[in-house]
Amino acid sequence: MRLSFTKMHGIGNDYVYFNCLDGELKNPNELSVLLSDRHFGIGGDGIILILPSKVADYRMRMFNADGSEGKMCGNGIRCVGKYIYDNGITKKTSLLIETLGGIKKLNLEIKDGLVDAVEVNMGKPDLKPSDIPVLSDSEDFINRPVSVDGREYFITAVSMGNPHAVIFCDGVDSLDLPAIGPKFENNPLFPERINTEFVEVLAEDHIKMRVWERGSGETLACGTGACASAVASVLNGKCRKDTEITVSLLGGDLKIRWLADGTVTMKGPATKVFDGVIDC
Repeated sequence: MRLSFTKMHGIGNDYVYFNCLDGELKNPNELSVLLSDRHFGIGGDGIILILPSKVADYRMRMFNADGSEGKMCGNGIRCVGKYIYDNGITKKTSLLIETLGGIKKLNLEIKDGLVDAVEVNMGKPDLKPSDIPVLSDSEDFINRPVSVDGREYFITAVSMGNPHAVIFCDGVDSLDLPAIGPKFENNPLFPERINTEFVEVLAEDHIKMRVWERGSGETLACGTGACASAVASVLNGKCRKDTEITVSLLGGDLKIRWLADGTVTMKGPATKVFDGVIDC
């Protein structure tokens, strides 16, 4: 089987994109495992399919490097907007994209005829433990103590279409994330596994974050994780609502704002790396 693809990334969160507007790929789970391998495949954090939608302009499906399907990808959806516009599929600069995490609105910023940056309305955060999900009978899970591998952490759980556990700490650069990340991801407290963000507050409008993503391990960036971290920062009194918060990740910066109406916006770049064809 010969497949045409495009490699793209949002501040280092890289995926292999497939145009499936004329027909969906078979076995995307297995394909994601094969192609995501950085030694024997194309290399990436997973694959993303661009499909037709009955309820929005287009639909995206994303699969992690381990083949599991994710509900949403904040960095990936920006690249979906860029792909659609830059390839002449649409000339609209405002798009609705259907995801398993809901319909998201994209506003495309154009420079020299191509998409340079994308602002995404990510919707409202979900703080109800049963929706995230987290095994808890409480109304929320904000700054709750949890024992992981014999150590106590204070976790704020937020869903932005994907489940996130946000932990505030100092010195995120020195964390041994490959050692501790899997212990959060696979903790029984999180029945669908969890994405874990370790956040260092630099100022009331600037935080630094590292992320361990379920199914992919540590990635250079996570858009939904950046949104969840900004929301958690406001909930814990470290940042202010309706103020732009810079979230610095290993791959670059995202601009996050938790608006007065309860929705969260995320703005960041979208970058094409190359087009290719692969036999698999």
